[in-house]
Amino acid sequence: MSNDRKRLYAVRGASCTENTADAIVANTCAMCSEIFEKNRIVPDDIVSIQFTVTDDLDALNPAAALRRGNCGIDVSRCALFCAVEPKVKGSLPKTVRVMVTAYLPDGSIPVHAYCNGAEVLRPDFVRKNKA
Repeated sequence: MSNDRKRLYAVRGASCTENTADAIVANTCAMCSEIFEKNRIVPDDIVSIQFTVTDDLDALNPAAALRRGNCGIDVSRCALFCAVEPKVKGSLPKTVRVMVTAYLPDGSIPVHAYCNGAEVLRPDFVRKNKA
């Protein structure tokens, strides 16, 4: 399919992490790197990257972690935002969630990244990505 048109997509991901600055940097960057690589996202295609964290992660904001670490692309000029995930009984602890809003080729099927224990949140995406 040779279609140069792009449209806006949202690509999701989540990763569990320990509550240390080093772990949050490593796990946030690994998750985002997977999203960027598998969806062929470059900085100019990114509209924004929004994170949420569970309230038990307070060692470092994942937006700061993404800027601090190596995620495979330059995110220094990307709009980043972070908020605390709503507290819900039985929800997965120590979790960073992300939504990358980016332009991808029209007709793309976004590849989401659930890793490091967060696969339980969306096993349907994990199965599709391994197929």
